[in-house]
Amino acid sequence: MSTTGLLVLLCVCIILSGIFSATETAFSSCNSIRLKSLAQDGNRRAQKVLDMVDRYDEFLSTILIGNNVVNIGASAIATVLFVRAMGDIGATWATLVLTVVILIFGEVSPKSIAKERPESFAMTMVSPVRGLMVLLTPLNKLFSWWTGFLARVFKVQNQDEVTEGEFLTMVDEAESGGGIDREDTELIHSVLEFNDTPVSEIFTPRVDIVALPLKARKQEIMETFREYDYSRIPLYDENIDDIIGFIHLKDFYDEVWFGDKTVADILNPVIFLPPTMKISKVLEKLQQKQTHLAIVADEFGGTDGLITMEDILEELVGEIYDEHDEVEKEIVKTGRMDYIVRCTCELDKMFERFGLGEPESESNTVGGWLLEQFGEIPSRGDTVRYRNLQFTVLLCDERKIDQVRVKVMEHEDTDH
Repeated sequence: MSTTGLLVLLCVCIILSGIFSATETAFSSCNSIRLKSLAQDGNRRAQKVLDMVDRYDEFLSTILIGNNVVNIGASAIATVLFVRAMGDIGATWATLVLTVVILIFGEVSPKSIAKERPESFAMTMVSPVRGLMVLLTPLNKLFSWWTGFLARVFKVQNQDEVTEGEFLTMVDEAESGGGIDREDTELIHSVLEFNDTPVSEIFTPRVDIVALPLKARKQEIMETFREYDYSRIPLYDENIDDIIGFIHLKDFYDEVWFGDKTVADILNPVIFLPPTMKISKVLEKLQQKQTHLAIVADEFGGTDGLITMEDILEELVGEIYDEHDEVEKEIVKTGRMDYIVRCTCELDKMFERFGLGEPESESNTVGGWLLEQFGEIPSRGDTVRYRNLQFTVLLCDERKIDQVRVKVMEHEDTDH
């Protein structure tokens, strides 16, 4: 063949090498979710790409066969051309020159281009690749058998499943790339953590429960509703460990305050739950029982806390306020390095706010964690140091800490 013909054939081989490399990158990098969206909108080429991805082993064999054939062909042609021009030393020069050319025009450049818009390139090349797959069917069958044989010999396991951790990483990367908003990321994290969160992490503890005796006077009940602005109040018989039901604000005003019924007549039954029960199961149980409130019982059958439907929903969507709620921030900045922290604040939230990493504590709230740090119930003005933070008690009683001042120290001591 003439030198001109060989040059043309060499250029064709290099171009095909680039096409094969770009196609491999496009199919391996394309976003399946985006393709599924396009396919649902009626894009047939997107559906063909999805079908091709499902046959990825066969596709990859086809691309590798085609790429190797054109690369070997280009090497042979280049050797002939250089030997004609330079004699025996031409073979060495052919290897050096073609290696650089293949790397630039057959690998790096086309792969970089394809990676920028993988879905578009994949949809463009899907029909030619399908035709080539049909043409190379016998070889693909042979390689498929060989791949299966190696998998049996080396006991290779399928790792296609995406774990929860991997999915959360994908979500975080999507947020970093601007694909989804921060609010969407937080919602997805909340949904995935929903099945793992026990009641004990979000319930209202026993000491904060507002409850009344069954024998309470109507005036006392009305004043309690007004003072706390709750829509439901639990009632007990002898003490708070003997809760027998709850009353609803609307029922109380319509049927007791302005009616002739007694509190016992409007008493709603209450359900009891263990503190280890997951909130996803609690939500399901509340829906089944058609109620919005449940009592969390301890191991001795006493009252450990209270949980409502609103508490559970707030784990998914954040705090829910109505027009009557007084919004109190849990962490308030009062100076350049000073903060006021409510001790009902979640410990994870405070650690994240001050960059302390993951807390090593069994407590869920700042108050419980501070009791661990003090080793006793502190008095007002007592301080404790943790890393580069100094905590000073502002409000407390003989049972718990209510509020602390947090001062961020300029330099963290090595002892802490």
